[in-house]
Amino acid sequence: MKKSKEFAEALTSSFAPAAYVLNETERHPYEIDWRKLVDQPAEAVLFPSTTQEVSDMVKLCQKHKLAIVPQGGRTGLVAGAVPVQGIPQVIINTRRLNQIRNIDAINNTVELESGVILQTAQEAAAAIDRTFPLSLASEGSCQIGGTIATNAGGIHVLSYGSMREQVLGLEVVLPDGRIWNGLRRLRKENIGMDIKQLFIGSEGTMGIITAAAIRLLPRPKKTLTMLAAVKAPDFALETFVRIQNLCGADLTSCEYFTAEGLKLLIDHIPQTALPFTDNHPAYVLLEVMSLDSSADLFARLEPVLETLLADKVVNDMVVAQSENQRLALWKLREGISEAEKAAGGALKHDIAVPISAIPSFIEAVSSEIMRIAPGYRLNVFGHLGDGNLHVNIVPPEGVSLSDLYSGSNPVTSCVEKNAMKAGGTFSAEHGIGQLRVSSLMDYHDPVELDLMRTIKKAIDPSWMINPGKVLNHANQTHARHR
Repeated sequence: MKKSKEFAEALTSSFAPAAYVLNETERHPYEIDWRKLVDQPAEAVLFPSTTQEVSDMVKLCQKHKLAIVPQGGRTGLVAGAVPVQGIPQVIINTRRLNQIRNIDAINNTVELESGVILQTAQEAAAAIDRTFPLSLASEGSCQIGGTIATNAGGIHVLSYGSMREQVLGLEVVLPDGRIWNGLRRLRKENIGMDIKQLFIGSEGTMGIITAAAIRLLPRPKKTLTMLAAVKAPDFALETFVRIQNLCGADLTSCEYFTAEGLKLLIDHIPQTALPFTDNHPAYVLLEVMSLDSSADLFARLEPVLETLLADKVVNDMVVAQSENQRLALWKLREGISEAEKAAGGALKHDIAVPISAIPSFIEAVSSEIMRIAPGYRLNVFGHLGDGNLHVNIVPPEGVSLSDLYSGSNPVTSCVEKNAMKAGGTFSAEHGIGQLRVSSLMDYHDPVELDLMRTIKKAIDPSWMINPGKVLNHANQTHARHR
């Protein structure tokens, strides 16, 4: 209590009232994760508006021996941006670091602060006829710093790559309060170690990202969006391969979902528009883009679409005829997580396997889940084109999510072991946070883990930045995967 009082007094004497929240009621929305699985108190929530303020706040926390939780839009699914149990912590939320400092259409770059909302960055790029190369279902609320810290993927990894491929430079406040200015906007630089890569994907465990330089891309002038109904995952994969063989990098998205996901949408998301009169086992959403404003994408694709239908690879197909229809098709895919949440939640898994292994992986997991958890429903959806699928388990009617969690270990083990057996990973884009630490310890190479801990100790010797996330540490506890 004495430490808390001394810190509060130092905080109120050093910063303006807009820069912090101490009251328990006002703190609470920032202490709980998006899925409402982890809810632990913080000493305070801080809202810096400049990089220097972040530095000053970090130094103050160091002085009072308080750990720090960097926080963006709290849209993550592994509780990586909220406190862990048993350690005095302070949240530093970056929402007030929200300035676009520079945007350059000739250099194809944008320099922006970490609290800028992804959708705001997309709109700024569009205003100069450029594309910001990241799109997520949460783009209306997630922040740039968080997408970098988690190496976000999204729907365009197929063509553009994950966030790691987009970052040219970073500005970071280190655990001791020093400011590293690595905001270079160069495509080529060969001067030794690429320090920025230590922070991309580190989930805030190495420092607090305060700004970034991101590459932009030319803005496509034509888009064709289609939804194909298929019998099974192998037909979905065949659809993807045939269209990619024709379109190459112009195929920017290939998403997959099933009848279970569509049912969740119909039951829990009002005014869901159904594109087909008949029900189908699975669906593939594909989007092709072109920089050529005169391109006739449908004419280009029509022969392969006709062949897919004639060969009975595809049962039915709809092509968006307007932007509203395009958005309606995307709503079917991007609304699934919200529908799951509205239905009461699901046990989530974020795996990736080589795309050739997708059908056999889904078959193996489906069969095993039916055996070890009869009555539980498998909801598989995600980014078919890059092999990243969300394998979620929905409890049957009358079974609560807490009941599902209490028996989740065999289910999670089934999903993760099958992914690893197929040459994949148990975490493709959601990260580790505090919910997947055990899985990381189980499956990751011990030498690689040791290297990660060595780097962490060198940069943050007191383990004060985002404790309990990604790497385990003596005297730190973490939640189990959910």
